Amino acid sequence: MPEVSLDRAAAAPPSSLGAVTTLRLGGPAGTLTVVSEPDEAVAVVRTAHADREPLLILAGGSNVVVGDAGFGGRVLLLRTRGVEVIDRDAAAVTVRVAAGEPWDGFVARTVAEGFSGVECLSGIPGSAGATPIQNVGAYGQEVAQTIVAVHAYDRIADRVVTLSPAECGFTYRSSVFKHNDRWLVLHVDFRLAVSAASAPVRYAELARRLGVAAGDRVPLQQARDTVLKLRAGKGMVLDADDRDTWSVGSFFTNPVLDELPRPDMPHWPAEDGRVKVPAAWLIEQAGFDKGYGRGDGVAISSKHTLALTNRGDGTTAALLDLAREIRDGVRDRFGIDLHPEPVLVNCSI
Repeated sequence: MPEVSLDRAAAAPPSSLGAVTTLRLGGPAGTLTVVSEPDEAVAVVRTAHADREPLLILAGGSNVVVGDAGFGGRVLLLRTRGVEVIDRDAAAVTVRVAAGEPWDGFVARTVAEGFSGVECLSGIPGSAGATPIQNVGAYGQEVAQTIVAVHAYDRIADRVVTLSPAECGFTYRSSVFKHNDRWLVLHVDFRLAVSAASAPVRYAELARRLGVAAGDRVPLQQARDTVLKLRAGKGMVLDADDRDTWSVGSFFTNPVLDELPRPDMPHWPAEDGRVKVPAAWLIEQAGFDKGYGRGDGVAISSKHTLALTNRGDGTTAALLDLAREIRDGVRDRFGIDLHPEPVLVNCSI
């Protein structure tokens, strides 16, 4: 395995980790190392683990909230690239994607090449390696439906391992990788259908916009274009000039409940006979409208109630104060706890 200079990018760390996160918030890194090869990433993690040095791994920075004090240890910025078809038959392909590969670029490529299964995940920021960690999902699809293997460095065993979907422990917006520093995701294998048509459309809002019934299929490009328009309308497609996109996307997950506290509450089925309630509806009904803020540089997006945004002069502390206010307001109104979806680094709510 090659030698890696751990300080080759540390001499001039960014003034804040906001420079490498979509929220554009967060204090400085102790040291910063940029890697473009999986072996380099493993070497950095191995050394940090042996030295008991705090380590934060970032790629797209789209699902992380960093405290104003920053992160005093080493930050590994993953910039690995690569998309490769490793298996193919008449019906399906297996595609191996490097962890640092930008996610939406990968989705665009699958659509262009006629591979179906992730088209409804268009427009999601971040990297391919982050998708199994969060079990990323939107518009009726989630990556657990197509992932067949995750290749990761195991810090405890000190070796690269391949985890099956069952070993990944996928659940709603979570997996064995989330809140667990044991693993460094290196590559992800997706099994996709060879088809010019999308997977069956499952999400009601998307079906309405497409003008089809639930379960119908549409051309891949039509599905992608429609999802991108829906996301853009909610401020969920990154745009440097649109402060509504200076966020981590949905800040809270949709609560999964054993039973509804009110029969008129919107909901849809979840696993094990439970029900899922839209967090956006709870937030709005608790009195927090789109654009709500207190003049401290952060606010709810003007386009989507679930996104908490940096208006350009915000701080992480102000953002988390807003998150607490919303969480407590929903709890007081409905007795339901909202939980943050992003990873919180050196901060909490």
